[in-house]
Order: sequence, then structure tokens, then C-alpha cells
Amino acid sequence: MPVTIRPFQNADAPALLALFRDTIRRVNSRDYSPEQVTAWASDEIDEAAWASRFLGRFVVVAEADGRIAGFAELEPTGRIDRFFVSADHQGLGIGRALLDAIEAEAMRLGLPRLDADVSLTALSFFERRGFQTIASQVVTLRGVAFRNVRMIRVLIA
Repeated sequence: MPVTIRPFQNADAPALLALFRDTIRRVNSRDYSPEQVTAWASDEIDEAAWASRFLGRFVVVAEADGRIAGFAELEPTGRIDRFFVSADHQGLGIGRALLDAIEAEAMRLGLPRLDADVSLTALSFFERRGFQTIASQVVTLRGVAFRNVRMIRVLIA
């Protein structure tokens, strides 16, 4: 399946929010409780506020067979924030293509490292890509506690 990686467009925001919710509900639900999934993929997420977080960030969108299959974003500091591959496109190289684009941009910017708070579901993917665990942590979202992992990958020694 050919994958196209392209820059984010403002018109993508609603589809990316739908992909975000669906992926959490169908994929991350393997590692998180129903209460955690409901808080994380809440129907109460303010769409405008969610979309505004893309501003000032490097954001790429993956398309496969004409459908949005994933997205990833890099903050100017080297932090990877939202990174999701649709439930229908897991294991097809979409995540690899997205992370390749993020890493290329980080190198272009001369960033010394990438860091991310990684879900338990995505932990093995990031480990395979050379990220190392710094700490296991508990974060709270909408009053619900979640376990995730703080990871980094050094780019420039």
C-alpha cells in the first residue's frame, strides 16, 4: 500500500480528531481501562482548541489509498506530542514513515534530541526506533490517572 506523507492543512483538523478518538478507542483500549479511554478520547474535547494546538508545530499527515491514515507533530523544542496511526492502518509502516519525517525535520533544525510521553501501546514501536525510557510516569487527564513512559532519542551527540 503506497503511503504519502504531506504537510498538515487546517482543513485536516476534524478528520485528525476523529482518527485520534477512534485509534484510542480501538487500539489503545488494549492497554487502558474503559474509564481511561473515555477520558482520553472524550467526546467533550473542544474541537477548536484541539486544532489550535497544531499552530507553530511541524505536523505531517499520512495518507494511504486516499484516506488519512495517521499524523504526527513535532514541537520546536524536539517534543513529539500527538502521534497516531489509524486502527485500520496498524502494522503497515505508517508510523515508521511519520517518524522518519519527524526525525528528518528535527535533524534539519539541528535539534539534539527528540522526546515524547509514550502510551503503553506505542512503547515497543518507539523502543524499536531507538528511543530510551527515562521514566515511567502517571499523568492525569479529565480527573483520570494514566500510566505512560517518558522517552528520549538522542540525535546529535
